[in-house]
Amino acid sequence: MAEAEDIEEIEQAVELVERVAAIDIAKASGMVCVRLPHEDRPGFRTQRVFNTIATSGAILDLADHLICQGVTRVVMEATSTYWKPYFFLLESRGLECWLVNARDVKNVPGRPKTDRLDAVWLAKLAERGMLRASFVPPKPVRELRDLTRARAVMTHERTRHKQRTEKLLEDAQIKLSTVIADIFGVSGRAMLEALIAGERSPKALADLAHGTIKASHTTLAEALTGRFEEHHAFMCRMLLDTVDYLTVQIDKLTARITIRLAELSTTEDDEGPGQGTLMPITDVERLDEIPGVGPSTAQVILAETGLDMTVFPTAGHLVSWAKLSPRTIQSGGKNTSGPTGKGNPWLRGALG
Repeated sequence: MAEAEDIEEIEQAVELVERVAAIDIAKASGMVCVRLPHEDRPGFRTQRVFNTIATSGAILDLADHLICQGVTRVVMEATSTYWKPYFFLLESRGLECWLVNARDVKNVPGRPKTDRLDAVWLAKLAERGMLRASFVPPKPVRELRDLTRARAVMTHERTRHKQRTEKLLEDAQIKLSTVIADIFGVSGRAMLEALIAGERSPKALADLAHGTIKASHTTLAEALTGRFEEHHAFMCRMLLDTVDYLTVQIDKLTARITIRLAELSTTEDDEGPGQGTLMPITDVERLDEIPGVGPSTAQVILAETGLDMTVFPTAGHLVSWAKLSPRTIQSGGKNTSGPTGKGNPWLRGALG
């Protein structure tokens, strides 16, 4: 006997959005499809497809045209960063803008692949309510994201230059990293500066070690015995200067991030979610209490998820959005887990 079937009432709606526009975005232009109700024939639609250039003036003119047509929703595919001018400028004119995942709007296989057909297909999906809007945080949170992401990039770059400095010492037969945990600490930096200045005596270099160094004076002298030449001094000077410069820039970014978070926690919520007092600055300290999460990681989490948790109905929605939970695949009575997929690399890196 067959198992009982689940019966679910599904509300069918032929046209969920009466006046919709879709934009297939390229670097220098965008193909726009506008679908509206027919003026004389009820139940029929009119469709107009046209191209527009991706300049501020042209996009604002497009916004005025869509407003005159009574368009209530504008849908666009997330294409690199080229969607941002369209999204932000159209949104500033009061239009409801949806950014959708490219995976959700793939065209039907077998059909020709053109910008015009892609725009029409996107508009048809949008008017039937078959798309989900991606999470686009408000402007203050976007600016906070830019700061935390720039800090992450510079931190990675600084680490690369530190690694290149260590490899340079290995090339000069200086085994400093084998006896000192951090060659960029006070003692290690003093030895590097002395090497650059021309000091070549291993014993004199070992005398620069502070009391926190566990290695003996003899061990340090042996590690500092090598062939550190003028070429190595020149390269090491450049690398250290770059590390110092990046450190200054990282400190500036951290200070600005702290100020922006403080501003977000005290600003009244006048323009939308994510700008009010829903998550005060004390939440950075609250996240800092989690084992493995420090102040910098807490700042990244708030910058990537936003300060308004109401956009995620449950904790499971947030985990799924961050692509940190495996997909459930059920077929033939078997339940398996699939890959998590590609999510937010900045949030994933911080939580990882």
